[in-house]
Amino acid sequence: MSTATEATTLRSQLRGTKKGRYADPLFKSLMTTAGVFVLFLLGVMIVRTTVDAWPVFQKEGFFGFLFGMQWTAQASNETTNPDLMLGTYGAWPFIYGTFVTAFIALVIALPLAIATALYITQAAPRRIRNSLSYWVETLAAVPSIVYGLWGLLFFVPVVLMPLFAWLESTFLGDTFLFEGPVRNVSYLAAGTVLAIMILPIMTAIIREVFSAAPQDELNAAYGMGATRWEVIRQVLLPRSTSGIVGGTMLGMGRAIGETIAVAMLVGGSQRMGYSLFFGGDSMAAHIVSTFADAYPETIIGLMAIGVALFLFTFFINILARALVWRVGRLGGDSAV
Repeated sequence: MSTATEATTLRSQLRGTKKGRYADPLFKSLMTTAGVFVLFLLGVMIVRTTVDAWPVFQKEGFFGFLFGMQWTAQASNETTNPDLMLGTYGAWPFIYGTFVTAFIALVIALPLAIATALYITQAAPRRIRNSLSYWVETLAAVPSIVYGLWGLLFFVPVVLMPLFAWLESTFLGDTFLFEGPVRNVSYLAAGTVLAIMILPIMTAIIREVFSAAPQDELNAAYGMGATRWEVIRQVLLPRSTSGIVGGTMLGMGRAIGETIAVAMLVGGSQRMGYSLFFGGDSMAAHIVSTFADAYPETIIGLMAIGVALFLFTFFINILARALVWRVGRLGGDSAV
């Protein structure tokens, strides 16, 4: 008798209240509306910036704008008729500078991020792991202008300039990458400081991936006589490859879109050079450096750079998801 009563009570509890039955569809509708609204805002932003930049694309051609080598802005108030635009707008020097600085940042930051994450999760004493994680995540909250000022006034002239001078003297004549003169502001200076900026977020993501690795697999490897390095190299790193790729692509997206710090350190030239010591410019840095004093015609060109920057960021995000899915599928970790 008591069993039947308990079953009836349990069914009534699982059935839920009338209010609860209405709450689930309402919650689903709210979440769907929020997701659609975000996509709507994204679409409006894309369409509006493309419409504003359309005269430049008409005048130069889309690929002519992307791969054009000359950027010559003119003082003109014409904003709609591409035939009356006086300037020449080619964005390739800024696109090149963006990817060079981002690539330098990734080359420097990725090994450091993996090493730091490994130390925090595998080697650091347990009593300091939380503290180390906290300080790494705190670095991600430092404003970019602070990194820029620190790099411009201290890190580059005091720490990097002797290294740059050594590289220039050592590889002089051997490779075009280190041709002088050595400058305080350059691709290499901006990329190095940018590496420090993206290091915390990459480290935090990779650390979470390492922490999520099944402990049973690691213990099984230790039980078979593997050393700590063998466990890391043969079990942990392969198990975490998809997460490392995802963190790397997220760091690259941050590096490509960074503005203030790069604008202070990259040089600001509207030309491009193949030496890492050349003072060039990036897409985001050029926009922020010239927008305030730009004529209406030049603003159209800057909007076109914004469209190109969005397209590259969108492509990188798609590539990141594809790489994470592909690597995860091959490694049996596609859920990461």
